[in-house]
Amino acid sequence: MPYQALHINKDDAGYRCTLATLDEQALPEGDVTVAVAYSTVNYKDGLAITGKSPVVRKFPLTPGIDLAGTVTASNHPLFKAGDGVVLNGWGVGERHSGGLAQKARLQGDWLIRLPAAFTPRQAMAIGTAGYTAMLCVMALEKHGLTPDQGDILVTGAGGGVGSVAIALLAKLGYRVVASTGRLQEADYLRRLGAAEVIDRAELSAPGKPLAKERWAGVVDTVGSHTLANACASTKYGGTVAACGLAQGMDFPSTVAPFILRGVTLAGIDSVMAPRALRETAWARLARDLDMGKLDDMTQEVGLADAIGLGGQILAGQVRGRVVVDVNR
Repeated sequence: MPYQALHINKDDAGYRCTLATLDEQALPEGDVTVAVAYSTVNYKDGLAITGKSPVVRKFPLTPGIDLAGTVTASNHPLFKAGDGVVLNGWGVGERHSGGLAQKARLQGDWLIRLPAAFTPRQAMAIGTAGYTAMLCVMALEKHGLTPDQGDILVTGAGGGVGSVAIALLAKLGYRVVASTGRLQEADYLRRLGAAEVIDRAELSAPGKPLAKERWAGVVDTVGSHTLANACASTKYGGTVAACGLAQGMDFPSTVAPFILRGVTLAGIDSVMAPRALRETAWARLARDLDMGKLDDMTQEVGLADAIGLGGQILAGQVRGRVVVDVNR
């Protein structure tokens, strides 16, 4: 049966992403076939859709690093037809056709069961962004962070990871300071739980090796000078969880925060995280994420609309999370 999908190709005519009708023969190899209900548009999806960065490694390919849906066929021992499943990462949407389609074929080892606490739509409102935010919070906790130690900085606060991180940290009792380049979104960030909103310009320019101690912990989605300045202004013994590169992949810092203040820089990888860690993160999301706040940060679009959102999310014009109903 044919199905609708976003279709990326690159040839003599250039790089392009279109809405296409594909035959099931276009599905890649895998031991689980899924009828997709919802997907998302993340920053990495924006890179794939626009071709602004060489995220896509083979052509043609369907983008989409996330999906939630129902198994229709399985040769994997953990899954059977009718099971609800979630996928985040594993190179899907980069090297293996992904979730911005009505059908997907995947390796069962990449999937987890849809948590009972969430509908498929809610799982994709969370998506890789929210799951990554939870991994960041877990990393801060692993290094001993508690709410009484002081302010937590969240950079790129208006984006998907930042929005979920604010909601999670606020519910857990932390005082959150949100850094954003869109100060017009201050009311939105405060509704999510931010106690204070600052202009990203305070952190985005080249800074000193060490600055005044301000943060007990940091969730950084930005990289580059912002991450360097966040480390330089983290309190003695604090932890910085780094998960993004919206400003850049570079890290123009020194060893000073690490050897003079004992700061920990914790790298967060959501793509290849093992199943046990993923299941723990999703269980924590079911417990610690305010679903009302998730609704407040989420918009829904149809499959064709996702193409235009690719450029918008790279330009910082998309607030919070985008759910894609692939069947409209």
